[in-house]
Amino acid sequence: MTVEAMEKKEHILVTNLKAYGELLLAIIVGVLILFAWRMDIVGLETAAILTYIAAFFLGGYTKAKSGILKGVRERKLNVEILMILAAVGACLTGYWTEGALLIFIFAVSGAFETLILRKSQKDLSELIQLQPQQAALVRGGFAPIQIPIDELTIGDHILVKPGERIPVDGEIFKGSATIDESALSGESIPLHKEVGDAVFAGTMNLHNAITVVVTKKATDTVFQQILALMERAKNDKAPAQMLLERIEQRYVQVVLLIVGIMMFVPMLVFDWSFETSFYRAMVLLVIASPSALVASIMPATLAAISTSAKQGILFKGGSHFETLSRVQQVVFDKTGTLTMSMPKVVDLVVASDVERDDTLRLLGAIESKSSHPLAEALVKELSIRYTLTYEALTVEEIAGQGLIAHTTTRSFRVGNESFVGTQAATAFLAQHNIDTRGKTFVFLEEDGVLLAAASLQDPIRQEAAAAIAQLKALHIEPVMLTGDNEHAAQSVAELVGITHVEANKRPEEKAAYIEAQQHVAMVGDGINDAPALALADVGIAMGKGTAVALETASVALMENDLRKLVQAITLSRKLQRIITQNIVVSIIVIALLVCTNYLQIVNLPFGVLLHELSVLFVIVNGLRMLKR
Repeated sequence: MTVEAMEKKEHILVTNLKAYGELLLAIIVGVLILFAWRMDIVGLETAAILTYIAAFFLGGYTKAKSGILKGVRERKLNVEILMILAAVGACLTGYWTEGALLIFIFAVSGAFETLILRKSQKDLSELIQLQPQQAALVRGGFAPIQIPIDELTIGDHILVKPGERIPVDGEIFKGSATIDESALSGESIPLHKEVGDAVFAGTMNLHNAITVVVTKKATDTVFQQILALMERAKNDKAPAQMLLERIEQRYVQVVLLIVGIMMFVPMLVFDWSFETSFYRAMVLLVIASPSALVASIMPATLAAISTSAKQGILFKGGSHFETLSRVQQVVFDKTGTLTMSMPKVVDLVVASDVERDDTLRLLGAIESKSSHPLAEALVKELSIRYTLTYEALTVEEIAGQGLIAHTTTRSFRVGNESFVGTQAATAFLAQHNIDTRGKTFVFLEEDGVLLAAASLQDPIRQEAAAAIAQLKALHIEPVMLTGDNEHAAQSVAELVGITHVEANKRPEEKAAYIEAQQHVAMVGDGINDAPALALADVGIAMGKGTAVALETASVALMENDLRKLVQAITLSRKLQRIITQNIVVSIIVIALLVCTNYLQIVNLPFGVLLHELSVLFVIVNGLRMLKR
């Protein structure tokens, strides 16, 4: 056996011991209790008590230590302290077997809880392992050398062979390959990529060796952003979880007060013996513990975060599930959200009294200073025909409206109808017999006179209409909120099934609309969407949108696929149903056990068993969120 194989075997052994150590210890505690019970039967009372004490120590040490340290650190009473007091109280009254069974069931429950939580958190560790730690650096004609990915710099060339995962973000410099991006986007169909196409860390090269030029450092990759988001999401608590944690302290204090009362009042009111009163007080300590209530939310939320990440939906915190489940209106940006953001130029017209080529070259030169998708499409078309340079040209971009440009002697405005004058734009298009249906227009204006116009059309996303129909089936109103003109907006809205359209909206107007709504989600991908995304109850960014939109949003769809939005809402509603079920079951079980304890129906072992079964139920029920 090689050293590497031995190390791998040792690692697996250590991992399994960590995973199943608590359960193994609980089983040992159970065996000790059986031995002690048998000794007690045959009259070996001292040996039985010593064995019970050993079972107490082995089974309760971990929970007792964590409970006491947590209580001292946070200066709060907690569930573990209730259990410790109940076990000690059982022993003091001579109920060694019951006290030991309490510790045993508590240990088994804790072991299963640890295993289940480990399962829900395992996806993050598995995701971390997807990114290689070494890369094959290529320099000149030398053979590739393996170096840590942290040593790669932007512009380096690396070799990625078939069957290997891409170590950092980059672009294909040489070759072509089929790339499996399911680890990032949740999309199971591999993509064919060629020279110039972007590739991402953690994705798998299925066919052909490729040379990749590094475009991002290892710490800045999309993969690392996903890991950071998942880690942040796991630490972010839903409002309901925070509420439960706030009331836990008061709840424990009330339970201890009632336990203290129960030790003495029943002796006076019901003629119970002190032994009976004390025993019932110890039973109450156990069955009134809010363990199941506290565990109702977090395991289910962690499972939901893992499942959504596998599907290419990144929630930036558990709180966003709860908010998204209550959404009644989803507002969509048009360009890049409902459409493909790959507009094509349809018409190019110029005024009859200006020189065509020079005017279109000027339009292209001004638009080349903008990062808007429409500008990029127009520049791409015009650059085929002209060299887009213009002497002494300065350009200022007015977000969501257009551009103001200056030469040494002239000033121009480039933008939509509202930016250059709606009446003049309408007359100009009519003069040139331009069909305006479903088109977006860019105008060039000088001193109030329109010199040229370009019309563009942006293909609608194939899945958009189906996604809108599914939202309506969920009783959610879809709304389009766009800076585009009324005609273009209405044309797209009709095709996808949206009846409520807000067109010609600047970024501040989009933000104002969102701020005036309640229970609203905003879906966008551009810089001009960022204010609206921030103000929405839930901001949802398309994964291939701008970095600003992704940073501002609460949820990121790693693929530009609106079906992911429907999945996210469905997942959020399912999570809230499961959490509600868990809370209701927890409260009912506690109420029934408390009532039966006062009636002296339930004993300590049976009360412990039912209580811990309720804890396991809420955790296992929460794990249904792992099902896709």
